[in-house]
Amino acid sequence: MVNKLARQVGAHRNENEEVDDLSIDYPSADGERMAETDFQYIPLTNTVSALRVRYHDRSDVYVAGDMLIYYRINRNDLSIAPDVYAVFGAAGNHPRDSWLVWREGKAPDFVMEIASQSTWRRDVAQKRDIYAEMGVSEYWRFDPTGRFFTPSLVGERLVDAGYQQLPVVTDEAGILRGYSAILELDFCVLPGLDLRLFDPATGEWLTTHLESEAGRRAAEAALQSSEAERRAAEVALQSSEAGRRAAEAEIARLREQLSQQQP
Repeated sequence: MVNKLARQVGAHRNENEEVDDLSIDYPSADGERMAETDFQYIPLTNTVSALRVRYHDRSDVYVAGDMLIYYRINRNDLSIAPDVYAVFGAAGNHPRDSWLVWREGKAPDFVMEIASQSTWRRDVAQKRDIYAEMGVSEYWRFDPTGRFFTPSLVGERLVDAGYQQLPVVTDEAGILRGYSAILELDFCVLPGLDLRLFDPATGEWLTTHLESEAGRRAAEAALQSSEAERRAAEVALQSSEAGRRAAEAEIARLREQLSQQQP
């Protein structure tokens, strides 16, 4: 999808000859806290982590969470900080202080907001309008408490007329599922309102950095255990071999002794 904001910025620059003023400072913080409670913090960090693991080898994919996006040229008073966002076709997957749409050349392709008592109303209204203006192709919302909207997962796709809701269904296992065409992943809300990502192409759940590290450590422990067992088997074999040789030597000694005693 063509980035609407890129078109707007380009047109604005051509018509008014406005250029990027490099003297303007764009703060990397807005003074607001990252998440109000664990209900927001856990799905936020797990989702960012899982997406970063998935795209760690893609230099053109950038994933961030709760980082400021400035979406109007030369306006450091206009910013927004999505809980989770992903950009495809990014100019490098490197650390940033903030995302300036006109300098990066595009807006995020995917955004997710995680509802809280103080933010959910803005998520469904003001922020939704800003993301549509920016040209964010998919906008998802998740309610980790189940108190603010039903169902607890909402996905929308940007079309010419605005955002159009994507299908979200409950499967036979009681899992609420919605498919993101941008990410090519299922967003799944498990019983207990646990948000997870599932890859329908591989049939596997995405893991976070912590889960990947735990898996790596378990594999290393299993390898070390296997190595210890191999060494123990070698020691046992060597001991057995030494015993065999000692027995053979004793038999040879007895035979020699016996031969010397015979007339």
